[in-house]
Amino acid sequence: MKILAAVALGVLVAPSASLHADFSYSETTQVTGGSMLGMMKMAGAFSKQARQIGEPVVSTISIQGNRMSRVSPDRTEIIDLDAETITDIDTLKHQYTVTTFAQLKQQMEAAAERAKAQQQKSGGASSDQPSTTDIKFQVHVKNTGQSKDVSGLSTDESILTMNMDATDKSSGQTGSMAITNDMWLAKEIPGYDEVKEFYRKFALKMGTVFSSAISPAMLAQYRGAGQGMADMAEEMSKLKGTPVLQVMRMGMTTDGKPLPAASEAPLPPSDASPPMPSAGEVAQQSASSAIASSLPFGLGGFGHKKKADPPPADANANAATGSAQPTSSVLMETNTQITSFSRTVNEANFVIPAGFKQVPVKTAN
Repeated sequence: MKILAAVALGVLVAPSASLHADFSYSETTQVTGGSMLGMMKMAGAFSKQARQIGEPVVSTISIQGNRMSRVSPDRTEIIDLDAETITDIDTLKHQYTVTTFAQLKQQMEAAAERAKAQQQKSGGASSDQPSTTDIKFQVHVKNTGQSKDVSGLSTDESILTMNMDATDKSSGQTGSMAITNDMWLAKEIPGYDEVKEFYRKFALKMGTVFSSAISPAMLAQYRGAGQGMADMAEEMSKLKGTPVLQVMRMGMTTDGKPLPAASEAPLPPSDASPPMPSAGEVAQQSASSAIASSLPFGLGGFGHKKKADPPPADANANAATGSAQPTSSVLMETNTQITSFSRTVNEANFVIPAGFKQVPVKTAN
């Protein structure tokens, strides 16, 4: 996911001159809400990892020429564009792995083959036939005009919403996934161009990996995918500045509308227990899970059975009676803030600690 995010960011930033200056900053990320957070807290009695799911994680990101390191309490990741390697260091187990870009390409090709085999096994379209699944992308950027100070920086708010609606034309079933990112952008941060330049070069490198692993024929099976990517690039160009604070939500919607942004509709307290699904909801979800086999790389896992459009929701009635069916569900909300910008880096952040053992990269069967 981090690699996908890096490629997406690299596509958005304009080419700039390579400055080759050191730069570092701190990034604090925290899961702040959503049904998954509630469920993980319920599981906290049995798992230390589950208990820590809502705690903030502070990472140090450093850029030095064509290398980037991300140091967090338990792990360190080093991306070397010249060597075309990604080194993942597990500081708890005192071991590390090195993945080459070529290996990453092989992993993606293998994943694509597994997805195609699973699709054929479950009765999906063959590789030489168009898929019966229609995919509709909705991507919008709204500059709200709101401003506020974030860590001493003047920022402006932009809200990015992305919806992916998939419909299986043979069964009428639909699956919808929605992401909303509430961003507060600073116009200029001295030295942050180094980060943008690194991601731009990383995107160029990874672009060759993705283009060779995912063929145009594969994307062509899913109607609307190509146009959706083009629309995304056009909308993302409206974002101006560096996002120093982001509140991102991922979830599902039933009415085709985007998830509300954090500034528009705060979530309930994170300690509120998620409601248990009814027997009818469990049965409906089981019946509609068939669409998952028709979507690329399992994106249909959030499917639901197609039904008539619901009447406009009455927010007051929902709060008063609790009986109205919600039109959206937030699975996870995360808060990410960047601070402590510096023109210097710690050389140790690019070094594998002495005594650490290299282990093979795990691959899926």
